[in-house]
Amino acid sequence: MYTLAIVAPVVALGAMGLFFGLLLAVSSKIFHVEQDERLPQILEALPGANCGGCGYPGCSNFANAVIDGEAPCHGCIVGGAETAAKVAQIMGVEAEKQDRLVAHVNCRGGVNAKRKFEYEGIQDCLSASKVGGGPLACSFGCLGLGSCEKACPYGAIRVVNGVAVVNSDQCRACGLCVAACPRKLISLVSEKQDVFVSCSSHDRGPTLRENCNIGCIGCTLCQKTCKHDAIHVVDNLASIDYSKCVNCGDCMNVCPRKLIVRASAITSATRESDL
Repeated sequence: MYTLAIVAPVVALGAMGLFFGLLLAVSSKIFHVEQDERLPQILEALPGANCGGCGYPGCSNFANAVIDGEAPCHGCIVGGAETAAKVAQIMGVEAEKQDRLVAHVNCRGGVNAKRKFEYEGIQDCLSASKVGGGPLACSFGCLGLGSCEKACPYGAIRVVNGVAVVNSDQCRACGLCVAACPRKLISLVSEKQDVFVSCSSHDRGPTLRENCNIGCIGCTLCQKTCKHDAIHVVDNLASIDYSKCVNCGDCMNVCPRKLIVRASAITSATRESDL
């Protein structure tokens, strides 16, 4: 009687285990979803950064989007042309040629920008921007607290003399610095574009002069000098049409504020400072 009291529950549990095991086995057959054989191949070709630069939350989601035709083979910005070629080959299509993208900071303020007060709070650009509109007199300028630098997994952007600068040699165009900047000063551009207006202020000239020693005053000298009609002053700020710009540098030579610069020069200076 005592033995039966022990054996019966054991047998019952065993029977239940067998039943649920069979149920799971049958369910796995019924609800099995075939995995596209290209998925693991694409995942192997991707860098595995899971940075979100492609616009999808992780490499796996991007790979599925490529297979479903929702994302282009060259969508992995971090992987660049090499990864795009591999993914295109797996998908059986011809790889599209794409310019390599790099980040650029549209501000050179830093130590040239005047301050309203000394900020001593959390060393984060978004937090600083919430305190009285930020410590800078210019409401458009780089706050220089390094949120972009902290976000970059490649060490391609850092704060120098109070303003963020990019080493394009190291930049992988993941876009994390773009997302981290509360003032939207960072953009991804073709590496072939070398001349930039490094200012984002739309303040009028007199106000700009009060706020920053280097910002654009909207004088239109660059616009009048450009032989290619590639630069115009719009809303008090010089803006370059990259479809027309040939990187001649004429606008740089006449800018009285010296804020139109070559990205290659910034990268060279950054590279040398790292030596």
